[in-house]
Order: sequence, then structure tokens, then C-alpha cells
Amino acid sequence: MINQDTIVALATPSGAGAIAVIRLSGKDAIRLADAQFKSVSQKKLLEQATHTIHLGHIVDGERTIDEVLVSVFKNPNSYTGEHVVEISCHGSSYIQQEIIQLFLRKGCRMATAGEFTLRAFLNGKLDLSQAEAVADLIASDNEASHQIAMQQMRGGFSTEIAKLREELLNFASLIELELDFAEEDVEFADRTQFKDLIDRITHVLKGLIDSFAVGNVIKNGIPVAIVGEPNVGKSTLLNALLNEERAIVSDIAGTTRDTIEDEISIGGIGFRFIDTAGIRETKDVVESIGIKKTFEKIEQSQVVIYLFEADVFTDNSEKSQILKVEIEKIKNKYPQKPLLIIANKSDKLSQEQSSELEVALNTIEGSQSLLLSAKTGKGVDQLKETLLSFVNTGVLKNNDTIVTNTRHYDALLKALEEVSKVKYGLETGLSGDLLAIDIRQALYHFGEITGEITSDDLLGNIFANFCIGK
Repeated sequence: MINQDTIVALATPSGAGAIAVIRLSGKDAIRLADAQFKSVSQKKLLEQATHTIHLGHIVDGERTIDEVLVSVFKNPNSYTGEHVVEISCHGSSYIQQEIIQLFLRKGCRMATAGEFTLRAFLNGKLDLSQAEAVADLIASDNEASHQIAMQQMRGGFSTEIAKLREELLNFASLIELELDFAEEDVEFADRTQFKDLIDRITHVLKGLIDSFAVGNVIKNGIPVAIVGEPNVGKSTLLNALLNEERAIVSDIAGTTRDTIEDEISIGGIGFRFIDTAGIRETKDVVESIGIKKTFEKIEQSQVVIYLFEADVFTDNSEKSQILKVEIEKIKNKYPQKPLLIIANKSDKLSQEQSSELEVALNTIEGSQSLLLSAKTGKGVDQLKETLLSFVNTGVLKNNDTIVTNTRHYDALLKALEEVSKVKYGLETGLSGDLLAIDIRQALYHFGEITGEITSDDLLGNIFANFCIGK
């Protein structure tokens, strides 16, 4: 599966910048770079030690393209496990393309998406879960997702899985050996120890599977829908959370006709806030479409903020009763979603009114509530702390392994199913040949995670999501 071509690609983002890095990898990488490089010290790249950097010029015949720094990495001590050359040139788009086109004419091939990391996997520099973590690390946009990706890239997850797989493989070998001596009715695998191992594997697998609920929201961000009647301050709250004028704010009811989304990091976790159109009866066609989208966004969100004007709850007016009904509707329609009820414009209330309102809000079951003023910013920090409390960040603080990859999650579920069959077989005295079948299937799903078992289609799907140059 390892392609012997020498590949080239831009390793830094496209476009003009201070510098750009062009990467070559393959058996001829150093030879091809050496032919187009003139060192200021007259050194030949082919004669230099690995992990060295050299100043000189990239030339095309008599034409000098740019002054560059060339880094040399010799196999197997490189990212891909092959000869690798990285050319740091000036960040002009023209220079980048001239250098890349030069090496394409001299025998290189353009790298495909993720091909450098694919070669690192195929050459044993990374296992498959570590390779996938490289893409997650590049995509990480908050502290938590960065922390998880770094842990997986260092092999925390795959090491745990590989250790369990090795122990299970040892017992599988003993079970298989018993089949060769079936007529003599001997047991090489201690069934008590085997049962203890299965219990331990089951415990670890369930913990990893449960962690996916946290890992998925950390990786993709937590969508939070801000809903309520028109003109209660939803857009003002969004602007206060983002600390910028992201949404148009007006005294005119129904200003927000469409959803507005933006993301911030709170305590290292990404939250994606969705400012929705105000919910009310209206004959305005455009506003009606916006209200319909509001309910669609509530469906997609994981947390719902219901915003209302604080002074509404300070009396027993008809509007106050309607508000209670609307809150109950959302609670009943979305019982699994955390609901946060926020009384906005609390700066208009007296201390006595604020106390009365807090008591009244505490009577609403199945939700959390707080008072704030989006206009002055009072209570916004408390809101952020409350939102963070909805996420189980304990696993992060304890540095536990967290699963964020859907493919890993699916393989873990299948592995647990097979391990459960093995456990049932041990408890019911199932014959060794049938036990061996279930053990092989469990080992297969473990191997899918770390890459001992792969297919071209699987690798194609994984590395197609990488950027070219990585």
C-alpha cells in the first residue's frame, strides 16, 4: 500500500504571508531538493546529517526563485518515516507556486489530502487513532478539544486499547490451544482469571463509551438556543456574551428575522449561541419564517435559554400567566434539553422586586433560573458559569481518556457487544470453539480502532478529511 512516489505540497495555509513551508516526502526527496538548492556554504544536502537546517537559494537552471531555509530529515527519523525535506520560503503566493511547480516538473507528485500522515501510519510512525488525532488537533479551536487531541495523539487512548487487546489475545491463544487438545479435555486458560479480565475490559469499554457524550460536545461545540418573545433582549444578550455588536439591536419588536450564530469559549469549552427570531403570533410572512426557524434551532440545540423581561413576573398580570404557559410548553416539548430561564432587564427592578422574582422563579420545576441585565452586563458571568455546569468537565480535569471520534465509538460498541457474549459464554459453560469465535470478533473491533485491521476504503474515508500538506 505504500506508494514509492516522492510527494510535494504546501504545508502552511495558502495565500500570502511572512513565510511558507513546502514539504517533500519520499525516497528521492533529498536528492530532488539537492538538485534545485544552492547552499551559501556550498554544502550538498545529500551529504548532510538528519535534522539539520541549511541556508541557500532554490534555483531553476540559472534563475533564482527565492532565498530559503531547507530542513533535512532522513528516514526513519521523520514524520512520515521516509526522507523528508521542508523548504521555508518567503510567503508570496507566486513564490510558493513556482517552487511547487519546479518540483512537479522534476519528478515529484502533488500530495493528496492527508497523504503525509497516511504514510506516517503505513510506516508505523503512528497508529490509526493517533493519525486521526492529528486532524482533530488541527481543527481544535478551544482548550478542551486541544487537550483531548493532544492526549490521543500521544497515544493515551490507543495505548489503553492495545493493552486490553494484548491481554485478550493471550487468553484467545490459550483457548485456541485447547481446541487442539479437545479429545484430552484439558483447560490451558484459567476461567477465573479470564472472567476477571472480561469484567475489567467491560468496565473500561463502558467508561470509554460513556465519555463519548462529553467528547462529542467538546469536539463540535455545544449549541445553545436563545428564545423568547420579541424585544426581550435576545440580541443584546448575544452581543454581551460575545462582547461585540454581532446582532442588530432595536426597540422595534421583530427586528431579528433570521437566526444569528456565533461561538465563544467558556472554560475551554466551545459554546455556539443561536439568537433566534422572537416567538409570537404574527401575520408578517418573513417574520413567520424566522419563527419557524426558531423551533428548528431549538430542535438542534443541546441547551435552551428562555429569556423574558424581568418586570413581567413582578405581578400576576395576564402576560405573566402567558409566560408561565410558554415555559411549560418548551419544558414539555423538549424534556431532555436543559432549560435555563433568564429574567432580563433586572436593572430596572428594586432590590425587593428582585428578591420576589427569584423566589417566584425557584418554584418552576425542571429548570434553572437567574436574573441578569444584558445591557449592563450584570449576571453575564454567572450565566457562563451556569452553562459550563451543564457539561461534565470532571473527566477533563482528571485527565481521563475521552472518546470524540464517531468511528471509535462505533467500534467500542461492537467490541462491548462481543465481550458481553464472551462473558455470557463463560457463565453458561459455553464450549471453547464457540468462545473463540466471539473473542476473535472482539479482537477484530479492537484492531479497527488502532489500525491493526484496516481496509483501503476505511483509510480513504479517514484521510480524505485531512488538509493537503498534512
